[in-house]
This record gives sequence, C-alpha cells and structure tokens, in this order.
Amino acid sequence: MSAESGPEPPEDLYQRLDHILFDKVEVLRRIAEMGREIEADYKGKPLTMVTILQGGMLFMADLIREVHLPMKIDSLSVSSYGSGTTSSGTVTFHQDRMPHLDGRHILILDDILDSGRTLRAIMDRFAKEGNPLSMKVAVLLSKKVERAADVTADYYGFEVGNEFVVGYGLDYDGEYRNLPVIGVLKPEFIH
Repeated sequence: MSAESGPEPPEDLYQRLDHILFDKVEVLRRIAEMGREIEADYKGKPLTMVTILQGGMLFMADLIREVHLPMKIDSLSVSSYGSGTTSSGTVTFHQDRMPHLDGRHILILDDILDSGRTLRAIMDRFAKEGNPLSMKVAVLLSKKVERAADVTADYYGFEVGNEFVVGYGLDYDGEYRNLPVIGVLKPEFIH
C-alpha cells in the first residue's frame, strides 16, 4: 500500500461486488481527461460547479483538482432513490437556499445520469430561480437507458449498462460510497 493510494477498504466490501467495472486508476485517469475538456471550454468564463450530494462528492473533489481555472463551488442536497435501486420519480430538495447562479456559467456535477428526473428537476429550478449564463451537466457515469426526462450529459466519465453500480460515491441504501472502484453489487446484497 502506498501513501498515495491510501488504505484499502475492508475486503468484505469487495466480496459484495459481482464484478468491478472501473478500477481507481481508470476512474482518476478519465476524470483528469474530463478536467482538461472542461478547462478548455470554460477558460475566461465565470464558472460555478454545483455538485449533487451525496453521490457527487468524490467526483467533484477529484474533478475540481483537474480544472485549473478560477471557479466557485457549491452543493445541493436532493434525493429521488430512497433506499431502492430505481428512482422513485419524485425529486425532493433538502434545502431552501439555492446556489448563486446570476451571471455565472453553471456546471452541475452528479455521480450518475440514469432516468434524468433528478437532473431535469434541478435544471428547471435553476432556470426558474436564477439567471445563469449557461447550464451544463457533468456526470461520472451515464447509463445506457431510455431516459424518463430530456437530459443529456455534456461531459461524462464512462457509459454503463442497466446494472446497479456502487462505489466511488455511488451507494446502495447509503453504503458502498467509500469503495475506490466502481462495481456491480451482487443481487444477494440488495434487499
């Protein structure tokens, strides 16, 4: 174990994965590439990155270190999954205060684009309550599924199939976010 990689999570977490889709090196390499794309697109523009909590935290932490521009960062707490594996269809905002949007280019960060309902609700609220110069979306994962809402990712790390994935910020019932890999959870650990 190197000091750079940090301690490994307990082995039992890995044993709960059916298989690993992307290891830590692949994830960090792709985030660095995304950072260069975003940096080129926003050079000289007033940028605010808004991460969707909890899942987008790890993604944002690594991504902002790869974008070498002046920027503001903020966060927004919403939910649509509860303890299930599919979106409930209802997006709940857990805070009244919205990020400062006026006169800023807004890049919304999330862990995964699935049905699109959550991101669509956020974008609609931002458009209604703020005056952003532009709004784009960056996600770590984009699921190859038919979307329930009209949302596309302007930047994405990886495409995944219609599998339930965990790790690197993605959770099941609040757990597994701390895995440094992205993997598919074994069905027996989904209740």
